[in-house]
Amino acid sequence: MNWDEVKGDWKQMTGKLKSQWAKLTDDDLAFVNGKREELAGKLQKHYGQTKEEAEKQIDNFLHTFKA
Repeated sequence: MNWDEVKGDWKQMTGKLKSQWAKLTDDDLAFVNGKREELAGKLQKHYGQTKEEAEKQIDNFLHTFKA
């Protein structure tokens, strides 16, 4: 799965994102609204990660959907 697929199905993906990162709130996900950079920023804020760590976690999350 790539980020464009996530953006295209954002409402369905929010549940999966909340399962992966429990500290993300509905307000956070509404703010992110499919923008990868915003998601990385929220992960940095809530989990105290660097930008690189957050980006790597997002990539790992996307790889979990590969068949």
